[in-house]
Amino acid sequence: MIHVLATMFGHWRRAPLQLVLLIAGLALATALWSAVQAINAEARASYERAVERLGTGDMAALTSPEGTIALETYVRLRRAGWQLSPVLEGVWGQGEQSVTLLGVDVLSYPGAPAMAAAAETEGNLDVAGLLMTPGVMFANPGTRAKLERDDQEAARIFSLPDLPPDLVLSDISVVEALLNRPGQLSRLLILPDQPRDLPPLSARAPGLVVTATNDGPLGDPGRLTRSFHLNLTAFGFLSFGVGLFIVQGSIMLSIEQRRGTIRTLRCLGVSVSSLMTALLLELILLALVAGAVGLVVGYSLAGLLLPDVSATLRGLYGAPVDGTLSLRLSWVLSGLGMALAGTLLAGLQALISLRRLARHLSQASYAPARLSASQIQILCLSGAGLIGLGAVVLSFGSGLLAGFVGLGGLMLGSAVLVLPVLNLLLQGARRMAGSPELQWLAADSRLQLPGLSLSLMALLLAVATNVGVGTMVSSFRMTFVDWIDQRLVADVFVEVETEAQAQSVLRWATLLRARSLPQFYSDTRLNSAPLRIYGVVDDPLYREHWPLVRKTPDAWERLHGGGAVFVNEQLAQRDGVQVGDRMTVGPGWSAPVAAVYSDYGNPDKQIIASLPALRAQVPSPTLLRIGLVPPEGMSRDDLAQRLEQDLDITRTAIRDKEAIKSLSIAVFDRTFVVTGALNILTLAVAGFAMLTSFLSQWTRRLPQLAPVWAMGISRARLAGLEFLRSLGFAILTFVFALPLGLGLAWVLLNVINLEAFGWRLPMYLFPGAWARLLLLTCLAAGLAALTPVLRLLRLAPAQLLGVFSNDRP
Repeated sequence: MIHVLATMFGHWRRAPLQLVLLIAGLALATALWSAVQAINAEARASYERAVERLGTGDMAALTSPEGTIALETYVRLRRAGWQLSPVLEGVWGQGEQSVTLLGVDVLSYPGAPAMAAAAETEGNLDVAGLLMTPGVMFANPGTRAKLERDDQEAARIFSLPDLPPDLVLSDISVVEALLNRPGQLSRLLILPDQPRDLPPLSARAPGLVVTATNDGPLGDPGRLTRSFHLNLTAFGFLSFGVGLFIVQGSIMLSIEQRRGTIRTLRCLGVSVSSLMTALLLELILLALVAGAVGLVVGYSLAGLLLPDVSATLRGLYGAPVDGTLSLRLSWVLSGLGMALAGTLLAGLQALISLRRLARHLSQASYAPARLSASQIQILCLSGAGLIGLGAVVLSFGSGLLAGFVGLGGLMLGSAVLVLPVLNLLLQGARRMAGSPELQWLAADSRLQLPGLSLSLMALLLAVATNVGVGTMVSSFRMTFVDWIDQRLVADVFVEVETEAQAQSVLRWATLLRARSLPQFYSDTRLNSAPLRIYGVVDDPLYREHWPLVRKTPDAWERLHGGGAVFVNEQLAQRDGVQVGDRMTVGPGWSAPVAAVYSDYGNPDKQIIASLPALRAQVPSPTLLRIGLVPPEGMSRDDLAQRLEQDLDITRTAIRDKEAIKSLSIAVFDRTFVVTGALNILTLAVAGFAMLTSFLSQWTRRLPQLAPVWAMGISRARLAGLEFLRSLGFAILTFVFALPLGLGLAWVLLNVINLEAFGWRLPMYLFPGAWARLLLLTCLAAGLAALTPVLRLLRLAPAQLLGVFSNDRP
């Protein structure tokens, strides 16, 4: 067996370029998959560290539909034997300086050890000192820096890096005093160790409900980010699948080139099973080498992309993710496992071909024939079946998994149909061709279709993915920019820190005849989930600009005069709320829904009510900011300058509309850096797959090119026709991939986004981007065809004449 294996490996010494292509293709596919898995693993490890240290991620909790739990209820349950830990949550501060306060019982809270360790490290306080020292708080370093105003307060805030941004953790007595909510609790964490024979909850606290997960600020961030990581995984899997086409083409080429070696080994008595075992061991060894290279490349790629992913997760979800990368056994084994599995899958056809070749030693060199009518029929039925299955799943399924399964059916079905469609187009082109040369080119291209099938499928998937994801991102960006313009109805925004400062700004605006738009809010809970209720004033600017996606004809009149509310798309989608329904907003507060508005980038539920309605239910709502519109004849800059001079407000507390818009768009663009990088890499992999296919076809092309050369067509002309054929395949594949990509974009915008984030997005078309992508596709095909074309130009006439050496006169 060792000698057989050495003989089989001897082929790679004679074909180093082919070996490089094989290892590079598999390494690139493994690198893309490993990079995505490394990023996901690092993010999940950060989530697990935070959950483990804080101890609340998968812990059930008791909540009240009314939003608050009375202290007496907690005492009654504790006396009945229930092991609970009380939590009080609320917003503290004004505007940009506001943070979420989370009050806990230090003696029973699962995250108390992390609090005690931080207090002991920074303040030399034990648990007793932590309880006895007034006003001790914990926050992550960024939040701590924002809250530090003087040395006395800085000494009371300790760093706890695992906390999410804008969250302050403290003893419940401290938070109770700061929020002025004595005797109120937000929820009760159900501790793991409960005694037996507990009295039923319905007997002691019938108004409380058990939630399966703690969805408060310290809940498992993996819940919110699951859709983000699923999207990354799907992209990585697609890139890996496209890369396997390179491997398959290289392996099949090596089998064809080793026909003589295989024939000789069989004549020496080597069994078919020994040959197949040798090929299998060869594939495993190559997979391990290429997989190791891919892991190194993937690690480097993940290191480049992780900072942008971390910024995205922190910005969109408040998830604590480190920007550093660690070598983890999970994604290393995943990368090697995928490399082995992918290589064996790609080599399956080679094993079958080797078995057939070894049993028929006298068989002539295999040359792919045209697609037969039965093969075309099978491909059409298979493709239509997969597309139909995907459409059924998308129509009747629910959830992200159903969305991706349906999407996979559509894309795989279209990939299967690419050969029948191209065959039909080439058949029509041959009939329409005006010259014999072009007729031969079309007929010869049809002959090459079976050998190029995998690379054309890879190119189709890569182009469709680029069109679909690019359309989704660009549509999202255009919608987001319009949405920002609509939401920022004022020209200047002032962040106020105290109620007195807020009243001073409002009086100043009235004297200046500037329009003021104060934005108040109150945080509560709805169906055991966080809910923010905004109170807005009755101003025509809201009616003209606020983005409503569904509404009643008199929505604004009902909001300000009929006690109605507006809900965001997330709430409408998750709770099944429709325009015209009546919903319970809070204890004793029921209101009809007059409109649904778009709210991109926010994972939580929101409601808009009129300011008087909010104040009737919440006597002291929090003032988020004050929007100001300058009077006629005054610019935004002049208004900001007057604010700074007249009211002694710092410039950092004054934000103009364009600055907020620019910052938001910058954050948005950074969010999709990873998607853009994977898009380009997938297209590069598809171009690599075309190169391996063209090289594998090269040895079989001479018998087809020699007669045409002998009829008087020069090698330069043949090389030009070969290059033209490659570009033709790329253009036809692009034309077929364009509608598939638009279908992919529609599914991403209307199914995947809806399931993952709770909002729909309008779809826009971008012909300019398609033209650029067509140029990139042609460039990839041209570069892939360059090596075979140069070989043909340098080919000696004697080699072409050698094709006729066995012909008899």
